[in-house]
Amino acid sequence: MGTTQNDETTEFKPVFDEKGLIPCIVTSAVGQVLMFAWMNREALDLTLETGEAHFWSRSRNELWHKGSTSGETQEVLEIRTDCDQDCLWVTVEMQGAKQAACHTGRRSCFYRVLGKDGKLIFTS
Repeated sequence: MGTTQNDETTEFKPVFDEKGLIPCIVTSAVGQVLMFAWMNREALDLTLETGEAHFWSRSRNELWHKGSTSGETQEVLEIRTDCDQDCLWVTVEMQGAKQAACHTGRRSCFYRVLGKDGKLIFTS
């Protein structure tokens, strides 16, 4: 049997993948999963500097300040990293009229449930 090494360091050393990205799970202050996105070093630095969420858009291949066009910004309350520092969990408070994290105008990007019949069921 091997031994497990516990990372008990206090130094933040995020591990970016070969494309320079790190996955980011975004939840509300009450724990609702709002969205999944990617950050590169610049997006993470801007998030830390401004206190508002910034991401990297893989489809547009550009930096993305959440809510810059919709007004639905995300005020960062807390950032956590996992045990390997290769995934981030960002807790936010939504700002804006709709309180929508999803580009569809919904609160969460996770608005469909996979039914046992294999079809998607819309939730509120």
